[in-house]
Amino acid sequence: MLKLFSRFLSVGIINTLIHWMVFAALYSLNTRQWLANLLAFIVAVTFSFFANARWTFKAEATTFRYVIFVAFMGMMAAGIGSFADHTHINPIITLISFSIISLIFGFIYSNFIVFRVKK
Repeated sequence: MLKLFSRFLSVGIINTLIHWMVFAALYSLNTRQWLANLLAFIVAVTFSFFANARWTFKAEATTFRYVIFVAFMGMMAAGIGSFADHTHINPIITLISFSIISLIFGFIYSNFIVFRVKK
């Protein structure tokens, strides 16, 4: 489990850089936090999904898996961004919070649901 998490974390670091750069670009164009966070996530999650399918979990990257992964994680991204908008949280706090929360819950969801190996 530690090896899987280490690989997931490595992909997550790259994914986070992608997410943060897209978020920053969109936010600098006066995009609301909830939308900037969701769109940045969609760009980064595509990389994350395929990298984790192939490298972390050595699983087939199917359309169904992609859809359930993106839907779950996207709802989390929009929810955190929406909360940040309503509470006027600084965007950097939004990014840090989402990065930590999505790492933990993303790994659990990926390991036990999306890329679960049927025995």
